Amino acid sequence: MKQPLSNKVAIVTGASRGIGRAIALKLAREGAKVMLAARNAELLKDAQAEIESNGGKAAWLSLDLRKSEAPALLVQKTIEALGGIDIVVNNAGATKRGDFLALSEDDWTDGFALKFFGAVRLVRAAWPILKRQKGSVVNIAGVGGRTPGAQFTIGGSVNAAMLSFTKAMADVGVQDGVQVNAINPGAVRTGRLLTRLQTLSKEKGISAAEAEALMVADSAITKIGEPEDVANLVAFMVLPQNRYLHGALIDLDGGTTKTM
Repeated sequence: MKQPLSNKVAIVTGASRGIGRAIALKLAREGAKVMLAARNAELLKDAQAEIESNGGKAAWLSLDLRKSEAPALLVQKTIEALGGIDIVVNNAGATKRGDFLALSEDDWTDGFALKFFGAVRLVRAAWPILKRQKGSVVNIAGVGGRTPGAQFTIGGSVNAAMLSFTKAMADVGVQDGVQVNAINPGAVRTGRLLTRLQTLSKEKGISAAEAEALMVADSAITKIGEPEDVANLVAFMVLPQNRYLHGALIDLDGGTTKTM
Protein backbone atom coordinates (compact mmCIF):
# COMPACT_ATOMS: atom_id res chain seq x y z
CA MET A 1 0.00 0.00 0.00
CA LYS A 2 1.38 3.39 -0.99
CA GLN A 3 2.20 5.68 1.93
CA PRO A 4 0.63 9.16 1.84
CA LEU A 5 3.95 11.03 1.72
CA SER A 6 5.79 8.66 -0.62
CA ASN A 7 8.24 10.50 -2.90
CA LYS A 8 8.19 13.58 -0.65
CA VAL A 9 11.33 15.04 0.92
CA ALA A 10 11.10 16.87 4.25
CA ILE A 11 13.55 19.03 6.16
CA VAL A 12 12.96 19.03 9.92
CA THR A 13 15.03 21.38 12.05
CA GLY A 14 15.65 20.74 15.73
CA ALA A 15 15.25 17.08 14.82
CA SER A 16 17.64 15.58 17.37
CA ARG A 17 15.18 15.40 20.27
CA GLY A 18 11.70 16.20 21.54
CA ILE A 19 9.12 17.61 19.16
CA GLY A 20 11.47 17.77 16.17
CA ARG A 21 12.50 14.16 16.46
CA ALA A 22 8.88 13.04 16.81
CA ILE A 23 7.96 15.02 13.67
CA ALA A 24 10.82 13.49 11.71
CA LEU A 25 9.88 9.95 12.76
CA LYS A 26 6.21 10.51 11.92
CA LEU A 27 6.90 11.96 8.47
CA ALA A 28 9.23 9.06 7.74
CA ARG A 29 6.52 6.57 8.79
CA GLU A 30 4.19 8.31 6.34
CA GLY A 31 6.71 7.68 3.56
CA ALA A 32 8.74 10.89 3.37
CA LYS A 33 12.51 10.97 3.06
CA VAL A 34 13.72 13.17 5.88
CA MET A 35 16.70 15.47 6.34
CA LEU A 36 17.38 15.74 10.07
CA ALA A 37 19.00 19.02 11.11
CA ALA A 38 20.29 20.08 14.53
CA ARG A 39 23.59 20.67 16.30
CA ASN A 40 24.03 17.32 18.09
CA ALA A 41 25.48 14.87 15.57
CA GLU A 42 25.20 11.80 17.80
CA LEU A 43 21.50 12.33 18.46
CA LEU A 44 20.90 12.93 14.75
CA LYS A 45 22.64 9.65 13.93
CA ASP A 46 20.38 7.88 16.42
CA ALA A 47 17.28 9.39 14.83
CA GLN A 48 18.46 8.40 11.36
CA ALA A 49 19.14 4.85 12.56
CA GLU A 50 15.64 4.59 14.05
CA ILE A 51 14.05 5.78 10.80
CA GLU A 52 16.09 3.43 8.65
CA SER A 53 15.54 0.46 10.96
CA ASN A 54 11.84 0.85 10.20
CA GLY A 55 12.38 0.93 6.46
CA GLY A 56 12.51 4.69 5.97
CA LYS A 57 15.16 6.89 4.43
CA ALA A 58 16.90 9.77 6.20
CA ALA A 59 20.00 11.89 6.09
CA TRP A 60 21.34 14.23 8.75
CA LEU A 61 23.33 17.43 8.92
CA SER A 62 24.86 18.88 12.07
CA LEU A 63 24.91 22.67 11.85
CA ASP A 64 24.05 25.83 13.75
CA LEU A 65 21.13 27.61 12.07
CA ARG A 66 22.01 30.80 13.92
CA LYS A 67 24.83 31.23 11.41
CA SER A 68 23.60 33.14 8.38
CA GLU A 69 25.09 30.72 5.84
CA ALA A 70 23.73 27.54 7.49
CA PRO A 71 20.16 27.47 6.07
CA ALA A 72 21.34 27.71 2.46
CA LEU A 73 23.84 24.92 3.15
CA LEU A 74 21.05 22.79 4.60
CA VAL A 75 18.99 23.27 1.44
CA GLN A 76 21.97 22.37 -0.74
CA LYS A 77 22.83 19.23 1.23
CA THR A 78 19.20 18.10 1.30
CA ILE A 79 18.96 18.27 -2.48
CA GLU A 80 22.27 16.43 -2.84
CA ALA A 81 21.34 13.68 -0.39
CA LEU A 82 17.62 13.22 -0.99
CA GLY A 83 16.91 14.73 -4.39
CA GLY A 84 14.64 17.67 -3.63
CA ILE A 85 12.54 19.47 -1.03
CA ASP A 86 8.76 19.26 -0.62
CA ILE A 87 8.26 20.03 3.07
CA VAL A 88 10.06 22.36 5.48
CA VAL A 89 9.30 22.13 9.20
CA ASN A 90 10.87 24.95 11.19
CA ASN A 91 11.06 23.55 14.69
CA ALA A 92 14.53 24.57 15.92
CA GLY A 93 14.91 27.12 18.65
CA ALA A 94 14.56 27.43 22.40
CA THR A 95 14.32 30.79 24.12
CA LYS A 96 15.38 31.70 27.62
CA ARG A 97 12.77 32.19 30.32
CA GLY A 98 13.21 34.55 33.25
CA ASP A 99 12.65 37.94 34.79
CA PHE A 100 12.69 40.64 32.12
CA LEU A 101 15.27 42.79 33.90
CA ALA A 102 17.58 39.79 34.34
CA LEU A 103 17.53 38.83 30.66
CA SER A 104 20.54 40.15 28.79
CA GLU A 105 20.94 41.64 25.33
CA ASP A 106 22.64 38.40 24.30
CA ASP A 107 19.66 36.37 25.56
CA TRP A 108 17.34 38.37 23.31
CA THR A 109 19.67 38.22 20.32
CA ASP A 110 20.12 34.48 20.69
CA GLY A 111 16.38 33.92 21.04
CA PHE A 112 15.67 35.56 17.70
CA ALA A 113 18.80 34.26 15.96
CA LEU A 114 17.82 30.60 15.86
CA LYS A 115 14.06 30.33 16.06
CA PHE A 116 13.10 33.37 13.99
CA PHE A 117 15.98 34.28 11.70
CA GLY A 118 16.96 30.65 11.20
CA ALA A 119 13.42 29.94 9.98
CA VAL A 120 13.30 33.05 7.80
CA ARG A 121 16.58 32.18 6.10
CA LEU A 122 15.63 28.54 5.59
CA VAL A 123 12.30 29.45 4.01
CA ARG A 124 14.01 31.98 1.77
CA ALA A 125 16.64 29.46 0.67
CA ALA A 126 14.12 26.67 0.09
CA TRP A 127 11.34 28.75 -1.46
CA PRO A 128 12.33 28.40 -5.14
CA ILE A 129 12.33 24.61 -4.76
CA LEU A 130 9.10 24.62 -2.74
CA LYS A 131 7.49 26.80 -5.41
CA ARG A 132 8.50 24.36 -8.12
CA GLN A 133 7.28 21.36 -6.09
CA LYS A 134 4.13 23.07 -4.77
CA GLY A 135 5.46 22.23 -1.33
CA SER A 136 4.56 22.99 2.28
CA VAL A 137 6.01 24.94 5.21
CA VAL A 138 5.04 24.33 8.83
CA ASN A 139 6.38 26.70 11.47
CA ILE A 140 6.38 25.44 15.06
CA ALA A 141 5.82 28.58 17.13
CA GLY A 142 4.20 28.39 20.58
CA VAL A 143 1.34 29.60 22.77
CA GLY A 144 3.40 32.50 24.07
CA GLY A 145 2.99 34.20 20.72
CA ARG A 146 -0.71 34.70 21.46
CA THR A 147 -0.69 34.62 25.27
CA PRO A 148 2.43 36.42 26.54
CA GLY A 149 3.68 35.94 30.08
CA ALA A 150 6.03 37.78 32.42
CA GLN A 151 8.56 34.93 32.44
CA PHE A 152 8.39 34.48 28.69
CA THR A 153 9.09 37.91 27.23
CA ILE A 154 11.65 36.59 24.74
CA GLY A 155 9.76 33.47 23.73
CA GLY A 156 6.45 35.28 23.39
CA SER A 157 8.01 37.96 21.21
CA VAL A 158 9.80 35.42 19.00
CA ASN A 159 6.67 33.30 18.63
CA ALA A 160 4.55 36.34 17.76
CA ALA A 161 7.07 37.22 15.06
CA MET A 162 6.86 33.63 13.77
CA LEU A 163 3.09 33.85 13.54
CA SER A 164 3.23 37.14 11.64
CA PHE A 165 5.87 35.67 9.31
CA THR A 166 3.61 32.66 8.73
CA LYS A 167 0.67 34.84 7.72
CA ALA A 168 2.83 36.96 5.40
CA MET A 169 4.37 33.92 3.71
CA ALA A 170 0.96 32.28 3.38
CA ASP A 171 -0.03 35.29 1.28
CA VAL A 172 3.07 34.79 -0.87
CA GLY A 173 2.23 31.09 -0.96
CA VAL A 174 -1.18 31.75 -2.50
CA GLN A 175 0.65 33.27 -5.48
CA ASP A 176 3.43 30.67 -5.62
CA GLY A 177 1.50 27.52 -4.75
CA VAL A 178 3.27 26.88 -1.44
CA GLN A 179 1.20 25.88 1.58
CA VAL A 180 2.21 27.72 4.79
CA ASN A 181 0.84 27.10 8.29
CA ALA A 182 1.93 27.29 11.93
CA ILE A 183 1.33 25.29 15.09
CA ASN A 184 1.34 26.76 18.59
CA PRO A 185 2.19 23.93 20.99
CA GLY A 186 1.49 24.42 24.65
CA ALA A 187 3.24 22.49 27.43
CA VAL A 188 4.72 19.42 25.75
CA ARG A 189 6.65 16.66 27.51
CA THR A 190 10.16 17.55 26.35
CA GLY A 191 13.43 17.76 28.26
CA ARG A 192 12.86 21.45 28.98
CA LEU A 193 9.40 20.82 30.41
CA LEU A 194 10.67 17.97 32.57
CA THR A 195 13.28 20.34 34.00
CA ARG A 196 10.52 22.81 34.88
CA LEU A 197 8.52 20.03 36.54
CA GLN A 198 11.55 18.92 38.56
CA THR A 199 12.08 22.51 39.73
CA LEU A 200 8.41 22.81 40.70
CA SER A 201 8.61 19.46 42.50
CA LYS A 202 11.56 20.63 44.61
CA GLU A 203 10.03 24.05 45.34
CA LYS A 204 6.75 22.56 46.55
CA GLY A 205 8.19 19.42 48.14
CA ILE A 206 5.92 17.20 46.08
CA SER A 207 6.40 14.27 43.71
CA ALA A 208 6.94 14.65 39.97
CA ALA A 209 3.44 13.33 39.30
CA GLU A 210 1.96 15.83 41.76
CA ALA A 211 3.96 18.63 40.16
CA GLU A 212 2.54 17.73 36.76
CA ALA A 213 -0.99 17.61 38.15
CA LEU A 214 -0.45 21.03 39.75
CA MET A 215 0.80 22.51 36.46
CA VAL A 216 -2.22 21.11 34.62
CA ALA A 217 -4.63 22.44 37.26
CA ASP A 218 -3.02 25.89 37.48
CA SER A 219 -3.08 26.24 33.69
CA ALA A 220 -6.66 24.95 33.44
CA ILE A 221 -5.75 22.55 30.64
CA THR A 222 -6.68 18.99 29.77
CA LYS A 223 -3.20 17.50 30.13
CA ILE A 224 0.47 17.85 29.26
CA GLY A 225 0.99 17.26 25.56
CA GLU A 226 3.29 14.69 23.99
CA PRO A 227 5.76 15.34 21.12
CA GLU A 228 3.72 12.88 19.06
CA ASP A 229 0.67 15.16 19.35
CA VAL A 230 2.53 17.84 17.43
CA ALA A 231 3.98 15.32 14.99
CA ASN A 232 0.55 13.95 14.15
CA LEU A 233 -0.77 17.43 13.37
CA VAL A 234 2.22 18.26 11.17
CA ALA A 235 1.72 15.05 9.20
CA PHE A 236 -1.97 15.87 8.73
CA MET A 237 -1.21 19.42 7.57
CA VAL A 238 1.16 18.40 4.79
CA LEU A 239 -0.97 15.64 3.28
CA PRO A 240 -1.81 16.45 -0.36
CA GLN A 241 -5.57 16.37 0.31
CA ASN A 242 -5.31 19.06 2.99
CA ARG A 243 -4.16 21.99 0.86
CA TYR A 244 -7.22 24.04 1.81
CA LEU A 245 -5.56 24.38 5.22
CA HIS A 246 -3.51 27.49 4.49
CA GLY A 247 -2.35 30.43 6.59
CA ALA A 248 -3.65 28.69 9.71
CA LEU A 249 -2.26 29.34 13.20
CA ILE A 250 -3.41 26.30 15.14
CA ASP A 251 -3.28 26.21 18.95
CA LEU A 252 -2.37 22.70 20.09
CA ASP A 253 -2.27 23.35 23.81
CA GLY A 254 -4.90 21.46 25.77
CA GLY A 255 -6.89 24.66 26.20
CA THR A 256 -4.08 26.97 27.34
CA THR A 257 -5.10 29.76 24.98
CA LYS A 258 -8.26 31.31 26.39
CA THR A 259 -8.59 34.23 23.97
CA MET A 260 -10.40 34.31 20.63
